[in-house]
Amino acid sequence: MKNNSIMRTVGLTKQYNQHDVVSELNIDIHEGDIYGVLGPNGAGKTTTLKMILGFIHPTAGDIIKKDGDTLKIGAMIDNTSFYEHLTGRKNLEVFAALYGSQANERIDKVLDIVELQEAAHKKVGQYSLGMKQRLGIARSFLNDPDIIILDEPTNGLDPYGMRAIRELIIKLTKKYHKTFIVSTHLLTEAEQMCNRIGIIHNGQLIREMTTEEIKKYKEQGISLEDYFISMTKEGRRYV
Repeated sequence: MKNNSIMRTVGLTKQYNQHDVVSELNIDIHEGDIYGVLGPNGAGKTTTLKMILGFIHPTAGDIIKKDGDTLKIGAMIDNTSFYEHLTGRKNLEVFAALYGSQANERIDKVLDIVELQEAAHKKVGQYSLGMKQRLGIARSFLNDPDIIILDEPTNGLDPYGMRAIRELIIKLTKKYHKTFIVSTHLLTEAEQMCNRIGIIHNGQLIREMTTEEIKKYKEQGISLEDYFISMTKEGRRYV
């Protein structure tokens, strides 16, 4: 692996009914990244994340992790589902039981990390969507992961909630030296939060960019949105 790589995919492919949903995907995640996986709906973003997590098996290709199986990954994928009749703390206790005693001892710490201490004894059914997203991030931190994977973490939030989640991710990266992979189709969010992005279209990686490259395009009068649309409008899948 490259010196600053924490994980990379090599030729990662997933087929359903002989159709490539993800095709020969090569992405390289660096330590300390907030790596944005961008793409239209149906581009293969969630399928990619689920393969990285081991939820589904690739048809072909490899996922190479620094330190192999000792690399710990936390995740918030699909909908943030909780037991709404239980408190935030009780929910974390349920999930911590899957990881063992060390995770249970981290509950107070992760509640502090996402600033939900005061709401910990409220039933999750009383939480706003933004609070549920924060609780989802807390849950992803229970095993003290090296990489945290978040699938559309700001989806459905109002501008205040989106900013709060974005600022939380940036804070966690800097303060706890974590690496994030964040899937999104919200280009402004990615531009403000991520230091590197990979654009996926029809299951293929069509471009990786750094924030410095995005800034150069903006100086030429080309926004990330303009660039994204120009790169993904051909063969667009409507799903």
